[in-house]
Amino acid sequence: MEQLLNLIDGELRPALGGGWLDVHAPATGTVYGELPDSDQCDVELAVQAAHRAFPAWNALGRDGRSTVLLRLAQAIEDDLEGFAHDESRDNGKPLSLARRVDIPRAIANFRFFATAILHFPSEAHLMDDVAVNYTDRQPIGVVGCISPWNLPLYLFTWKIAPALAAGNCVVAKPSEVTPLTAFRLSTLCEKAGIPSGVLNIIHGLGPKVGAAITAHPRLPAISFTGGTRTGAEIARVAAPMFKKLSLELGGKNPVLVFADCDFDEMLKTTVRSSFTNQGQICLCGSRILVERSIYTKFRDAFVERVKALKVGDPSDPTTDLGAVVSKGHMENVLGYIELARSEGGTVLCGGERVQLDGMLQEGWYIAPTVIEGLGPVCRTNQEEIFGPVVTLQPFDGEADAVALANATPYGLASVIWTRDGQRALRVARDLNAGIVWVNCWMIRDLRTPFGGVKQSGVGREGGVDALRFFTEAKNVCLKL
Repeated sequence: MEQLLNLIDGELRPALGGGWLDVHAPATGTVYGELPDSDQCDVELAVQAAHRAFPAWNALGRDGRSTVLLRLAQAIEDDLEGFAHDESRDNGKPLSLARRVDIPRAIANFRFFATAILHFPSEAHLMDDVAVNYTDRQPIGVVGCISPWNLPLYLFTWKIAPALAAGNCVVAKPSEVTPLTAFRLSTLCEKAGIPSGVLNIIHGLGPKVGAAITAHPRLPAISFTGGTRTGAEIARVAAPMFKKLSLELGGKNPVLVFADCDFDEMLKTTVRSSFTNQGQICLCGSRILVERSIYTKFRDAFVERVKALKVGDPSDPTTDLGAVVSKGHMENVLGYIELARSEGGTVLCGGERVQLDGMLQEGWYIAPTVIEGLGPVCRTNQEEIFGPVVTLQPFDGEADAVALANATPYGLASVIWTRDGQRALRVARDLNAGIVWVNCWMIRDLRTPFGGVKQSGVGREGGVDALRFFTEAKNVCLKL
């Protein structure tokens, strides 16, 4: 039984209230550890520590902070295998995926923002014979960061790295469902030279810790990634307090497949974009829209590929899909599959829990599921399922494809498959989405803005957008 601890003011400590929460391994369904059941008292200690630490951390300057963050990135890389095993055990994802994507990307996040802050530009505006204006961007001070369970370390570092690089101190809450790699990170902070109080990591439940961070009057900025419903509650609390908000929320992402696409490349990538990380990525394509002239060809080939995917032990290098993150989430996803059947959908493959053998028999596995026969307004095509479930819909022409793609309250990501460059440009312009991939998926440049429209969020992360969020712009006017 492992015991995880909070990081507050440079010390690893239990919750002040003394309570603990169980932490489960999705692959086996068993409890492997416990984490602090923290509350507003622990958050208050962290906020006080962060405010004490802020002047010295800010005074360290860009070069100094960059050096510290680069050391932290190196410390993670030196322990990459340990982080990857923890991420796989904690989340249920294949170990190969954590080793190849999650942990390297977390390292890249620190390295990117550690160097980006050195090149963060200022702006100057010369008024003819009158004055010079320049923009001075200063850190906010102490900020709150709340991250989700699907890509635990990857998205945790996506928030704290730019906040720290910009000169802020951080009070951060990782998901209580997947806390292990955030705890492992906290054990490296002293080694990397992060001063006490600069980064504080508080474990616990959203309604207790997350709510306390959101409502705290000395945390003027909140960066959150998670469900749309939770994002709405954060906005409700934070808006009257005039806090800066960055909300990266849900998605119901369309994949538009035109008849002139490179079929083999499209098919291979669409299987990947549907079921990577058990479909538990906000950027996964969950609604596959296919031009009617190739619909049958696509459906049959796609289902054949999906049936060949292996659901199994996350530690097995041949496993394609591991376990979903929790028993409750498994039941929710299976409930949506039953909803799809009741709405008139046909399950072409999957649709059930997968029971493995031995120690894995109580694990939370779901067969990758493909559903057809549902219209755009049914709940299955409107609500975020966030699991290994996709629907297929045919379309007739470009306008119909765009209408179907935009027919949800979400607008995070989308994919277009076509060889027609002019069509790609037209459709990309017409899609209501913050990200459009053309003939590819999940190619990410950390310099680009990341975020969605409609109920998929508010604001943008990544590159200078993240550094701008975590700073306040001050205009200084010098009269000539």
